[in-house]
Amino acid sequence: MMRDGLRAILETQPDLAVVCETGTGAETVAQVKALRPDVLLLDLELPQMDGVEVLRRIHPGEVGTHVIVFAADDSDERIRAAVQAGAQGYLLGDAPREQIFDAIRAVHGGGSLLPPAIASKLTGQVRSGSDQAPGTTLAKVAALTPRETEVLRLLAQGMANKQIAVKLGISERTVKFHVSAIFGKLEAVNRTEAVAIAAQRGLIEL
Repeated sequence: MMRDGLRAILETQPDLAVVCETGTGAETVAQVKALRPDVLLLDLELPQMDGVEVLRRIHPGEVGTHVIVFAADDSDERIRAAVQAGAQGYLLGDAPREQIFDAIRAVHGGGSLLPPAIASKLTGQVRSGSDQAPGTTLAKVAALTPRETEVLRLLAQGMANKQIAVKLGISERTVKFHVSAIFGKLEAVNRTEAVAIAAQRGLIEL
C-alpha cells in the first residue's frame, strides 16, 4: 500500500520516474546493484533484512545511488545506523508529499535532508555517546577554518557542491576539498552526520 501511494504521488511530477519497486531487502539489494537508480526510497521495515542492512550491502556511494530512508518512528538507533550506513535523507512515513518531492530533489542534487525533529534525535545520540566515553574523538576534533565553517553552514541548508561554489565564488573542486576536510575533522561519514555533529557541538544552528 505504501509503494502504491508513493508511485501515485511521484508520477504527478514530470521530472521524476519510478524505475523499479521491490518488496524484500534481498530484492532491493539485487535491483539497486543492477539498475543503479539515482534515488532509492527505502523503508526500514523490510522482510528478510531491514533497511539498515540493505544500506550496508549496497554501499550507496559506490553504486552512485542517493538514499532516502522511510520509517514509521524516529528511533534514535535506527536514525544513527541509517545515516552511518550512507542514508542522505530521512523521512517519517507520514511526511507530506511536498516534503518527499523536496527530499528527492535535494539528495539527487548532492545535498542532504535532515528535518529538525530528526536532527534533534541524531544530535542527541551523538551527545549521549560523548557523555558515556570521556575524552571521545569529538573532543579531539581539530577546529574548522572560517571557510570550512561557511561551507558547513551551506551544507546544513541542503546545498550541493555546485551550489556552494556559486554562493561562495569558488571552484567546485575547492568546495570538495573543504567538504573532505570537514568530514575528517568532525569524523563524519557523510554530510548528514557532519551537520548533526556540528550542530551538537554548537558550530552551526539548524
